[in-house]
Amino acid sequence: MQLQIPELTDHISYATYCIGAIIAAVTLIFISKSDNPNLDNIPTVGSSTWLGSWWAGIKFLVNATDVVQEGYEKYKGTPFKVSTFYRWMVVVSGRQYVEEFRKSRDDELNFLEAAGDILEAKYTLGHDTHYNPYHIAILRARINRNLAAIHADIKDEIVTAFDEILDLKGHEWKSVPALTTIQQIVSRTNNRAFVGLPLCRDPDWVNLNIEFTLDVVKAAAIINLFPRLVARFMTNVPASNRRGVKHLAPLVEARRQQLDEYSTSWADKPNDLLHWFLEGSEGAQRDVTNITSRILAINFAAIHTSSNSFTQTLYNLAAYPQYIQDLRDEVEPIIREEGWSKAAVAKMHKVDSFMKETQRMNGIGLVNMVRKSMKDVTFPDGTVIPQGALVAMATQPMHLDNEIYDNAETFDPFRFANMRPEDGVGVKHQFPVTSPDYLVFGHGRHACPGRFFAASTLNTMLAHFVVSYDVKLEENATRPRNLRIGTSIAANPTARVMIRKRVT
Repeated sequence: MQLQIPELTDHISYATYCIGAIIAAVTLIFISKSDNPNLDNIPTVGSSTWLGSWWAGIKFLVNATDVVQEGYEKYKGTPFKVSTFYRWMVVVSGRQYVEEFRKSRDDELNFLEAAGDILEAKYTLGHDTHYNPYHIAILRARINRNLAAIHADIKDEIVTAFDEILDLKGHEWKSVPALTTIQQIVSRTNNRAFVGLPLCRDPDWVNLNIEFTLDVVKAAAIINLFPRLVARFMTNVPASNRRGVKHLAPLVEARRQQLDEYSTSWADKPNDLLHWFLEGSEGAQRDVTNITSRILAINFAAIHTSSNSFTQTLYNLAAYPQYIQDLRDEVEPIIREEGWSKAAVAKMHKVDSFMKETQRMNGIGLVNMVRKSMKDVTFPDGTVIPQGALVAMATQPMHLDNEIYDNAETFDPFRFANMRPEDGVGVKHQFPVTSPDYLVFGHGRHACPGRFFAASTLNTMLAHFVVSYDVKLEENATRPRNLRIGTSIAANPTARVMIRKRVT
């Protein structure tokens, strides 16, 4: 169901309609912010008055980077609050607060409750998917254990997807829309591990999972603005689920029959997320609608983040072509000696560092590790976070802090590769490894459960790309600027790059 604007017969009616809509929106935002917990004890960046905070919330949509950076510099290491469009948010920073987040219990600072508030997840991802997220435990346990086993399939899909989607002719340069191209490749590659062949290549399935990400974000924005009982029917999410069921129903039924008949003795059983769900669930958990909502939810997280990550990497390859040969010089000897195994890709330290440095400077969020306070929480510095407040870590300001990283605002693609021999502990500088200073994937037990899969896949994509293709910016172009909306940071969605098959 879509909102319909009634036909208006004259300018007066149109003006009246617009003024009424603005008043309604302001009233709803006022009511929403009036329900916020009392944060008077925490300093404010911007205005604390009702009208001032409302205007600050609007400005935050387009200028959040400057607002959070101002707070970081003024209150570094201590909390401050900002007015977002819908609610107040407390922002913290520093290793001390990262540690407090890491060790906090879920009945103190809760990740799922925060995600539920921001994404309205009970409506957008489904009530059971949000409140009973058993799929996360299955994903964390099974996909990490099977990374080496599924790597050949992932590599095959990467090669095939790049070849088919780029569709290059000879060695001619081709102008390519970067983000939409990478979304297609990432969707296919991830779903090779999630649902297997041939569904991972089905155009409607691929597009459904890309579109679902936008559906969830749009739906959350609508539901946050309007009364829940009305707004929940103004989204495309239920239709997306029905569309997904049409694809998965025959596949789930066939696999359930095989499992019921052969159990653990099933020869050549699939080794993908769908099969792990069926093996690790029972009763209503094996219902196709339930499974579909969880597959879509995982795709929502995986496609958005990985597409953004690799598109940013592609922009850096095109903007800094002087580093491409260094990457090739690392990749080619390794694949000649060891092939394209997961273990071989793990030895590509410069590839891994290029990805990690790109994300340090161009992650998907200005803040990260968002939590909801489930009761009044007192931090060691005496700050009290009242029940119901949202608290987040100032991720990007920390990542661009010269006290944490040397020349932090300079792109140094091999920064983390060079750190490995310096301290003799190479593993802590790997792309998927979190630390109090590197928070792209979060930190602690709520760190992204699929980060090792994502990092292995993205590193394999980068290694394959540099040995197979040439890339450059379009004529007279500079590195595309990021799109920033509120606390979200996205790779430029309209920029194009020039790609051709590698000329040797």
